[in-house]
Amino acid sequence: DTITRRFRYDVALVSALKDLEEDIMEGLRDSGLDDSSCTSGFSVMIKESCDGMGDVSEKHGGGPMVPEKAVRFSFTIMSVSLVTDDRKEAVSIFTEPKPNSELSCKPLCLMFVDESDHETLTAVLGPIVAERNAMKESRLILSIGGLPRSFRFHFRGTGYDEKMVREMEGLEASGSTYVCTLCDTTRAEASQNMVLHSITRSHEENLERYEIWRTNPFAESADELRDRVKGVSAKPFMETQPTIDALHCDIGNATEFYKI
Repeated sequence: DTITRRFRYDVALVSALKDLEEDIMEGLRDSGLDDSSCTSGFSVMIKESCDGMGDVSEKHGGGPMVPEKAVRFSFTIMSVSLVTDDRKEAVSIFTEPKPNSELSCKPLCLMFVDESDHETLTAVLGPIVAERNAMKESRLILSIGGLPRSFRFHFRGTGYDEKMVREMEGLEASGSTYVCTLCDTTRAEASQNMVLHSITRSHEENLERYEIWRTNPFAESADELRDRVKGVSAKPFMETQPTIDALHCDIGNATEFYKI
């Protein structure tokens, strides 16, 4: 009956940092920082990834019946840096040499769920989001190199593909007229103009649009309502970094190729 197995997020991060203990100590030595004075000010950048793993059902043998699809949520420690009182900018102590490698990617949660099943995905990932939000505001004290050291975590949801970003932001699926989670552009507009796209709405506004979609306060027809909410049709449940999204990256790349 189990549809998901997961680690607690903070426990998984502790484990990942302990794996990097030697690298962190070596980074301190290489930077000429006095080990005993560096006990606070460590900053850890985390890249989060979540993707469908496709069909994993048992085709042969007498294994238990499982749903057809699986989704994996994982994270990568991208860098550890240290902000000291006497230096203006952060000193990089560790940088992941292969940030896109399977080997640096730590699994956090494995779900038997179709990635387009918004409700189940929300229910399973909801507690992870809550743990992550709690960690944004707090510090972790962990013994590294025999001394207790204080770490702060910064999360970036940059490991999602377009389908998963749409899923998490509550936008209609990839066949939709509306192409972007953070602006109101339609396909036709995006194809006409590759340069002048900007982010025009926030995650909070997406939530407000979902409420309009859900309640239809102006008693509009389905088409009018869709035009009002610009493709938001489910409740966004994970704030990804509101700096740039899959579509604007694509448009940016297209512009570069266009110049060439």
